[in-house]
Amino acid sequence: MNISWLDRNRQAVFIALLVTALGGAGVFYFRQPASDPVEIHTAEPAATIPPTVTASPTPAPVRVYVTGAVANPDVYFLPQGCIIKDAILAAGGVTAEADLERINQALELQDQQQIRVPRRDEENPPPAVQGGASSNMAEDNRGGLNRAGGSQPNINTAFLEELDSLPGIGPVIGQRIIDYRKNIGGFKSVEEITQVSGIGEATLAKIRDQITVE
Repeated sequence: MNISWLDRNRQAVFIALLVTALGGAGVFYFRQPASDPVEIHTAEPAATIPPTVTASPTPAPVRVYVTGAVANPDVYFLPQGCIIKDAILAAGGVTAEADLERINQALELQDQQQIRVPRRDEENPPPAVQGGASSNMAEDNRGGLNRAGGSQPNINTAFLEELDSLPGIGPVIGQRIIDYRKNIGGFKSVEEITQVSGIGEATLAKIRDQITVE
């Protein structure tokens, strides 16, 4: 029986074909274009803008002059909203002769006020609370009404400009009238104005019908 060459070399041919196939596959693989690497991007958190804080203006302190039966009479600067009791404590508290029943310690302070703590032995002490921004404004308004309406100035409350307009008074004597009424607690009669330095009977005669104490 004749055995063909293919039958005799079947195994060799198979191996040759296998090697050829593997070689072709390798060439095909290595000739493929390299793919770009996959990049994974993580979202960055948005920048947080801090809120803008607007500083509120600090209220100006109230200036009060504390006098009378206190340990340390003086001008004190206190926060707005304080009351008379706070002003008394700032002045070192009251002395043993103070009469606290005659002053309302719960009143709220106003700028440019004078707080005077009365003493027990005083029969007619000056007002415990004088001045203040709102009080001055009220006096200004009252003075304007008096001048416009022709009313008689009240020498216990009249503003300096009103007193200055009286015959024979002027700004210097007008200020003396204001200082005098603060010290004595107010005039009880028109004639008492002659107790002010610089005002005599002649001046009183000129202004008697132009002033009042009511």
